[in-house]
Amino acid sequence: MNRLALDFVHRSRSPWPARLLGLAALGLALEMGLSYKALHDSVAAAEAKLARHPLRSAPGRKLAAEEVAAVRETVERLGTPWERLFAALESAASDQVALLGIEPDPKNGTVVISGDSRDYLAALSYVLNLSRADALTRVQLVRHEAKANEPRAPISFAVSAAWSEVRR
Repeated sequence: MNRLALDFVHRSRSPWPARLLGLAALGLALEMGLSYKALHDSVAAAEAKLARHPLRSAPGRKLAAEEVAAVRETVERLGTPWERLFAALESAASDQVALLGIEPDPKNGTVVISGDSRDYLAALSYVLNLSRADALTRVQLVRHEAKANEPRAPISFAVSAAWSEVRR
């Protein structure tokens, strides 16, 4: 049987590849550290600049008077309490009447309701039901016409009412 010779402490290899690899790793670590420091300083400078100049003082686009008025009107419409108006419309609902449009005017406190009914009596009944609602006053039939060119000749109508729960 042959003898196996194992030498775990073989010193004939050159130490230069390990030293070069170590120097490369040291250089890479140094470069990463310097890049991190530069980036950190840049972020700190940007934060300091933002702290000195808040966003609200940044120059912005000037709004025209019409745009400001439109924004104010939208905010007023969103802040208007619509619940009582919708409850009044729902309480006056009838299977004889189909609502086609609701045009509220929150500034003046009025609403125009347009719709179609099967006949004139159904339109008048709807106006009467609306006048009984607590949220609406001065309910009036302002327009009505028969659609003679359609089958069953429905009545097209419009109702005007004062809306009592509008904030002014």
